[in-house]
Amino acid sequence: MSRQLRRRRAGSRSAKRIARRRPLVLETPFIERKIPFYELMDEAGLALIEENAEVVLEEIGIDFRDDPEALALLHDAGADVQGERVRFPKGLCRDVIRSSAPAEFTQHARNPQRSVIIGGNRTVLAPAYGSPFIRSLDDGRRYATIEDFRNFVKLTYMSPGLHHSGGTTCEPVDLPVDKRHFDMIYSHIKYSDKPFMGSVTHPQRAQDTVDMAKVVFGDEFVEQNTVITSLINANSPMTYDATMLGAARTYARHNQATVISPFILAGAMAPVTITGTATQILAEALAGMAFVQLVKPGAPVVFGTFSSSMSMQSGAPTFGTPEPSLVLYIAAALARRLGVPFRSGGGLCAAKIPDAQAAYEAANTLQTAALAGVNFMLHTAGWLEGGLVMDYEKFIMDVDQANMIAVLLQGVDTSENAQAMDALREVGPGSHFLGSAHTQANFESAFYRSTVADNNSFEQWQEDGSLNTAQRANGIWKKLLEEYVAPPLDESIDEALLAFIGRRKLARE
Repeated sequence: MSRQLRRRRAGSRSAKRIARRRPLVLETPFIERKIPFYELMDEAGLALIEENAEVVLEEIGIDFRDDPEALALLHDAGADVQGERVRFPKGLCRDVIRSSAPAEFTQHARNPQRSVIIGGNRTVLAPAYGSPFIRSLDDGRRYATIEDFRNFVKLTYMSPGLHHSGGTTCEPVDLPVDKRHFDMIYSHIKYSDKPFMGSVTHPQRAQDTVDMAKVVFGDEFVEQNTVITSLINANSPMTYDATMLGAARTYARHNQATVISPFILAGAMAPVTITGTATQILAEALAGMAFVQLVKPGAPVVFGTFSSSMSMQSGAPTFGTPEPSLVLYIAAALARRLGVPFRSGGGLCAAKIPDAQAAYEAANTLQTAALAGVNFMLHTAGWLEGGLVMDYEKFIMDVDQANMIAVLLQGVDTSENAQAMDALREVGPGSHFLGSAHTQANFESAFYRSTVADNNSFEQWQEDGSLNTAQRANGIWKKLLEEYVAPPLDESIDEALLAFIGRRKLARE
């Protein structure tokens, strides 16, 4: 082969790689859903679960631990409080929520063009959350650092299919526990202009998040608008602890959003049956959302759920199986009936590396969530090993799936161009459409082009290095970080943030 021909082929391969990295979906602040919700359960089944959840709330009750203020608030609202066990009269939680919780809300980003609407027919996708480890093909599995955290904030910022910067994209264990939230929130503000999630590991850390947001948006704007979303997990079964209650109360008082999310491992933290698990999820979510509305009527709340099954042989969590999908469909319908936004889903898997197991399990959950009507999808990208690991290569693979979700939820175009009658008339029987005017006019946007899949011939794939999907993803995330340019941040705001962080860190010493 001549040197000139080798250069031409190398240039062609490089152009193809660049084309694969181009954003293949229209960059929008969120997805406007244009297809129907998939309704799995009929009216009688949903009503049965709602009735059973009321029985749980009234007869069994929910524990609100180590929080006298919460117990007093619930008692004054009409609940029966015995010690830390709270029993709710039938319909109390539902009435409180329906009287004031918004059906949808705007979470403002520091770049107004990236503000999101959570609820209704919208879908907002965010990266994975909470992993203490990270993994890449280069370094293997190791503890996460603040540099990894910044990298995932940057990668999320550069991913059109992700609309939200998320929260604890990984846990930077190289920083002290009581101070790392400052660096994490600052990273979301500094390295992205998408909306972000706040700290929930202590009420004071939640307040620090609010105070940092006020530096960016102004005191009055924060008190009157939502600029933070936070994840408040029930300590299932049927328990809320003081940490989560305190964080929820802090955010609610400042009009910031809380995702009230039972954390379920069915068979251990909930019954082994789908209907029983859905009943417990609804009861826990109702109690948590009612608490938030009692703290501040009108504060945005999201009905969240994280539900997985488990291996009855080993006790390990399992993902991507049919049962959690059925629970997700049911919970989404229950949220719509209640009139609040819904959170669930993500690229969940139990795989240890970004292999076929990871892809199958993640795709199953992602597609279920999309069809069910999830409004806020946490854990969309990067999740590995049951959430213990944030993986660089799987992040890129999952972002590809996120792009596809956006295309799927756009539904079917029936415009004059989409009807393609001119193409059918031009080509007629027995010919092909490759050279038709309609194909030539639409070929660049006709079909989704994957950022990581290889659809070339075997020979071309071999000539390009015989790379598997994870190896291709490895090159993509590195290139994205090389090309990253930080969004503009007012210098005075940046200085004020750093001064605030410095004062608060010093006060903790």
